[in-house]
Formats: sequence, structure tokens, C-alpha cells
Amino acid sequence: MNIKDLYINYIQYGNKKGKDVVLLHGWGQNIEMMDPIGKGLSKDFHITILDLPGFGKSSEPPYGYTVYDYYEVLNEFLDKLKIKNPILVGHSFGGRLSIIYAAKKRCEKVVLLAAPFKRSTKKNSFKVKLLKFMKKVPIIKELEHYMKTKIGSTDYRNASPTMRSVLVNTVNEDLTEYLKQIEVPTILIWGDLDTAVSVEDARYAESIMKDAALIVYEGCTHYAYLERINQTINILNSFLKEGT
Repeated sequence: MNIKDLYINYIQYGNKKGKDVVLLHGWGQNIEMMDPIGKGLSKDFHITILDLPGFGKSSEPPYGYTVYDYYEVLNEFLDKLKIKNPILVGHSFGGRLSIIYAAKKRCEKVVLLAAPFKRSTKKNSFKVKLLKFMKKVPIIKELEHYMKTKIGSTDYRNASPTMRSVLVNTVNEDLTEYLKQIEVPTILIWGDLDTAVSVEDARYAESIMKDAALIVYEGCTHYAYLERINQTINILNSFLKEGT
């Protein structure tokens, strides 16, 4: 499918008479990472999974998209598929998109899997301090880009220049106010060993949302939903069938 001059790769399967469940993957991932959830829900729900721009088989954005640019792509994508009032399930970066979409558009329900929403307030690490120091030294300033690729985060190092801009734009965006605007029932699933988005952040999200419940998987990481996929499927099937 063509959206804003980008090719968007996607798949659909499951119960065509069931409610639409849209699965949104995390950073650096693709359709395959959300497919285990889709397969587990396919008996009763109509599943749609897409490769977000710059990932999987979808085109890379023409410039450093913000998370709001991704929201616009998602909105047009769902409009073209005539999917209204979807159930959104988003992991990590896909969770960011779910937060914005659910705050702005109609949704049936939302599931956030280790979804970051706060701008980082951590003190500068040695790596960041080194990069800032480099900017002040003319002789080595030209090496800044090279050094970022060597000492930056794994996500940053593995990304193309355009996607690095997307990543920077994304992590600097605070979505706290959007969380407060979500009206529909929301489940948050987190691992207590998540070092990317702490369980403390998840508890804060639950406290400020209008209708949210947090489920914590002990001994699990940022990929808790996959580490206990059977438990995740059971929870989602129960949650999504409520009220039907």
C-alpha cells in the first residue's frame, strides 16, 4: 500500500467477522515480532500487522520523521483499509503510536506493551558527556558523527542516518499528556526487569490514566509479552472479549 509516497508492507488474517486488532511493533522490529500475538487472537479477531516506515519491508521515511508523522501514516493507513474504532496493541515504539492514536481518534481498547512515554530525565552518562565535550573542541568536532556511531546506543548505531534522526526525535518527545486523554479501557503489560522503560514508569502511567490496569511479569524484560506469550494471549483474549 502507498501512504504519503511510502510503500507500507502489511498482512491481514484471522476472523473477518471479528473486531479489528491492529498490532504495532517496536523499534528495529517488524511484522514477525507481533505475529505470535496475532496468531493467538486470530480465531476471534481480524488481525492487521504492518511494517512501520523504515522497518521490515516498508519504505524508509524521506526525512527524520517525528512520532506525529508516524501517527499520520498510521491514520491514513487505517482509513484506506476502512478500519474504524480499532483495538490497538503496541510494543515499545509501537506503543508510542498507540498512545497518540488513542488520544486523538476512536479506539475500542488499547494494550500497551512496555511503551515509553516520558522524555528521559536521567543524568548524562559518560558517553553523552563525551559527545558534548567533542562539540566544544574544533579539532575533533568533525569526528562527532563517527563517534556517535561508535559509542551511541545499539539502536542508534544500527540505524541509517535518517532513522537516527527519527530515533532522536522519538526519545525526546513526552507523551504524558496524551496518556491522560485516552478514554478507553487500557491494559499495560510490563516486565519488572525492563531496563528500557522501568516498571515505575508503568505504575505512573496507570495512575494518571482514566481506565487502565497494569500487569507486571516478574523476571521478564522489555520483551515480556514474548517471554510469556501464552500468558499474554490469555490476558488479551479475556480483556478484548469483555463487553462483547
